Amino acid sequence: MRREGFGWRLAIDKKRSNYQVLIGAEAWALELTLEEFEQLSKLCTKLIDQYESCKEQLMAEENLELCLEQGAWWLELKGDISGWALRFVLTSAAGLRGAEGSWNREAAAPFCMALAMADVC
Repeated sequence: MRREGFGWRLAIDKKRSNYQVLIGAEAWALELTLEEFEQLSKLCTKLIDQYESCKEQLMAEENLELCLEQGAWWLELKGDISGWALRFVLTSAAGLRGAEGSWNREAAAPFCMALAMADVC
């Protein structure tokens, strides 16, 4: 499976052995294990749910910053009433590898939607 849009991409190849998922933006890409991918997808869903519940309380000029940390992931959603960007830091188990990346306001929501719809079973 391969999906991409303006400023984001997602590819899943279950035939590969270790890193079966690729996520990326315009200037970077990162391979993930299925476990890392599933954790990222769940955290994105949680962050978006929090954003949606807070968004209606924001005034037009207010900004919002939400962070979640779980397992190997730290995620930050930064935005306002009209949209948001997403940033992450990945620190794998035993500290064997790490990465940092982000999606801008135009790419973050479509990327997270693609994550939620991805079939990794």
